[in-house]
Amino acid sequence: MGITMNTKFFNWVGIVAGTLLALAAGSVTAAVYPKGDAAAGEPLVASCAGCHGMDGNSAMGAFPKLAGLGEKYLTKQLMDVRDGKRQIVEMTGILDGMSDQQLADMAAFYNGKNRQISGAKQIQLVGSSMSGDEAIALGESLYRGGNPDIGIPSCTGCHAPNGAGNDPAGYPALGGQHADYIAKQLRMFRDSLRHNDGEAKVMRGVAERMSNREIDALANYIAGLH
Repeated sequence: MGITMNTKFFNWVGIVAGTLLALAAGSVTAAVYPKGDAAAGEPLVASCAGCHGMDGNSAMGAFPKLAGLGEKYLTKQLMDVRDGKRQIVEMTGILDGMSDQQLADMAAFYNGKNRQISGAKQIQLVGSSMSGDEAIALGESLYRGGNPDIGIPSCTGCHAPNGAGNDPAGYPALGGQHADYIAKQLRMFRDSLRHNDGEAKVMRGVAERMSNREIDALANYIAGLH
């Protein structure tokens, strides 16, 4: 038993170390984005309000909250959508013709807004007899400690214990985001339907080890994190 536990532990440590090395390597070659001007970005986001809200706090879980996600992260995502590196059907053509500076200005505008907290709920996980409290506890355990048995590192290293993210490094704030949106993105990373997480494939590497139950529990916990 001791040998099995030690093997699992060292395998998990190896995965965490590998993830951190991949992140470090990615940061060395990270792209440099223009500094955004929130005032210049305000008129540019007029067409975004229908889905994402005037202040970046969308009302529906299908559309992500953009408020306070992190300027660097938002700039990259907008550029990826414009350049076809991230496919979002609802945004087809919207960013065509916009310059890097304009996209950075839009990102700065949204990053300057306060994100509202969606809140975790008493959910019933499909195929599980867990109570609502147990589901939230599973989400918290995954976020803060990962799952060493299957090689999932914690989320706190990149996204911070309170979900505030790490803007200089380009890691988005997650706390308070819609659970539906978080779950959808994790499934897309897992199924290689979203692949703009860089050459290190950090998010794909994490999500590919997660079950639907774990994804739903984690997403629900993140929705109440702040």
